[in-house]
Parts: sequence; C-alpha cells; structure tokens
Amino acid sequence: MSAGFALITALNSTLLPHRAWGAIAVWAYAGAFVVAALQLTGHLLTRRRAASRLAALFGNGSRATVTWIVWAAAALVPVVVQAIQRADGRTDRAQEEVMVVEHMGERLLNTGTPYLSRETIAALPDSGRLMGYSPYQPGMSVFGLPRALFGDVWWTDARIWFALSTALILIAAVLLLRSARSFPTVRALQAVTVLPICALTLATGGDDIPVLALCLLALALAATDRYGWAGVAVGAAAACKLLALPVVAVLAVLAMAVARGSRLLPGAIGLPILVLVPPFQVSQDGFLENVIRFPLGHGLVTSPAQSPFPGYLIAQNVPNGRYLTLGLLAAVAVVITVRMLWWPPRAVATASLICGWGLLAAILLMPTTRFGYLLYPIAFLVWAAALRPAHRNHTATSGPLDDTALYRL
Repeated sequence: MSAGFALITALNSTLLPHRAWGAIAVWAYAGAFVVAALQLTGHLLTRRRAASRLAALFGNGSRATVTWIVWAAAALVPVVVQAIQRADGRTDRAQEEVMVVEHMGERLLNTGTPYLSRETIAALPDSGRLMGYSPYQPGMSVFGLPRALFGDVWWTDARIWFALSTALILIAAVLLLRSARSFPTVRALQAVTVLPICALTLATGGDDIPVLALCLLALALAATDRYGWAGVAVGAAAACKLLALPVVAVLAVLAMAVARGSRLLPGAIGLPILVLVPPFQVSQDGFLENVIRFPLGHGLVTSPAQSPFPGYLIAQNVPNGRYLTLGLLAAVAVVITVRMLWWPPRAVATASLICGWGLLAAILLMPTTRFGYLLYPIAFLVWAAALRPAHRNHTATSGPLDDTALYRL
C-alpha cells in the first residue's frame, strides 16, 4: 500500500515536492515489501518451531531495525536530496512552511521577533502576504536559525534540522521504553516514521514531525516516571506549535492525578510562556495576528490549510459555518475536560488515547486544517499500546512473532 501511494504521488501529485518524494520513496517501500515478504516466510517457519536463530532473525528486534532503515530511505534520503537540489537553485523542492520557518529564524535574529505586524503584512504585495504570516509558536524559529546564520546551503535547510531532531528524539524515546522493559512495538515506530503520511510530511515540509516526536518523548518519560523531563519535552513541543497544547493539558491532569504535578508543570507551562517574552517585548499584536487571528480565518489572507474535513465543509457551506465549527470545537473541548476531571487518567497509555481521540475530533472539526495533521492522532492511538506497564507488553527479544506490522508496508 505504501509503495502504491508513493507511486501515485510521484505520477499524479500537483505538488512538485511531493512528486520528488514519491519518485524516491516508491523504491524504499518496494524494497521494504520484499524484505517483509522474506520476514513473513521466516515468521511462518518459526511458528513451526524452526531453529531459534530464525526466531531471532524474524522477531521484533529485526523488524524494528528494518523500520529504521526504511525510514531513512523513504524520508531522510528524500530530505537530503531535496535540500541539495534546492540549494542548487531548484525553487520547487520545498513546501511553503519550510520557507516560513526559515524566515522566522531570520526575523528573530534581526528584529527579536519572528513575526511581522498586521500593518507590515498589509504593506506587502498581494502575492507576498501569505508568506508574510508565521502561524507557529516562537520556538519553531529555532529550526530556521541555521539558514539565517550560515546562508543558503543544503545543510541549513530547515528540514535537515527537523529530521535530525526527530531522529534523536525518537531514539531517546525508544531507549527509555526499552530500559523500562516496555519496548514499543514495530507498529508504534512505524506510526511516526515510515507511514507515508509521516515520511512525506518530513521530506516536503516537516515542521509537525519534531513536535509530534517531542510529545511522544514526553509520554515515554512519563511512562518511566520522569515527569520533570516529560514537562520539558511537552513544553518544548508547545513552544513550537499550539497543536501540542492539548497534550500539555492531558499530561497535566495525569501528573496531578498521580501526585507528579509539581514536577511536570514548570516545564510544560513555563517553556511555552518563556518563548513568548522576546516577541511580546517587540510587538504583542504581531504574535496575535500570526498565531491566533490567521489560523482562525481573521487574517488578511486565507490560510491554504483547507482539507475537506467536516469543519472546513461546514465553514464553507453553512451560513455562519465558521462560528458553528468553533462552537462544536468548544463543545468537544468541554466534553473532554469534564471527562478528565471526573475520571482523571492515571496511566500514560490512557492519556495517550485521550490525546489521540481528542486531536482527531479537533482536526476533523477545525475550519482550517490539513490532511497531514492526522499523523498526530494516529501516532498517539498506536503508541498507547507501547506505553502500558511492562507486564502487559513484550520485550524486544521476547516479543510475539505474530506481530505482522511490517508486513503491511
């Protein structure tokens, strides 16, 4: 399925960066299919009590290794190739969010704020107003600083730093869960690495992937009773994107329910507030215009995030539809809040499930959203199984040989 998706993308996508990704990723997924077929054969042999060495070759550990390799081939290689081509002059090798993040870094370095004011954006030519907006938290500008400092070379492309950060964060999360004898299944790793929705996002835009990885790291830290560091991780995610704030809220309720609130809350709440200090000193209105008004549809231009989910369709086709969708979003938020306060989560796996279902509802109901945002709820829902207590999971060496996650690539 993944190889087919990549092939269709390479041949039919109207977005040139997506086509470039598909042309490379199709070979990565095709190779993964061959390996998966061999592993399935080995899996069938081991079920007939073949030699234990075969069990080691085709167990969870080997499938996890293949997952990392496929991720490198389907996501990291396209990132580097597109970054090099872009540095050589190709202007069709990155989505707009890459340039937006890099502009944020440049503005932060030169003016102390990554945002342009509404007046400044209004003074831009009509064709340039959309790129004048930066609808992310100030922390996202960190990924644009290398290009602002060292110029237009391939390794300063923001996607390179998205990818490097994501790899390091996911490795840390995996090692944490392995040390707690709660190693994430192959399916959990695939949910944030090799799935086309993740690999394509990282290769062409990428800003959501490190934010998601930080949230998953926060859950892994909480699962191993490191709530202080969990607060730092989820706080860093929220300092980059407001989409991480629901995860902050769920983890805060969990931490307070298990008497860990004093350890988690300083980082989880303090970091998102701390990054606002420089922009607010320069211009509070710049932050409000870019991060609040523009995503809600009150900017000078319309957001291109217009995937045909229910919220977007209601906003476009129903009288006062935008206010109706905002009301539905508020209602969902109230229901989830009441649920958490009445039955607070006491297990990290439960918190992950709440994050997954809550974000899925929010993404479906938001008036402006992207199809790629679905990677958040998918990852949270799948990772819940990896976050359960050790006695309910299998380790990397004794994992069930009937876990066929990779065989579906």
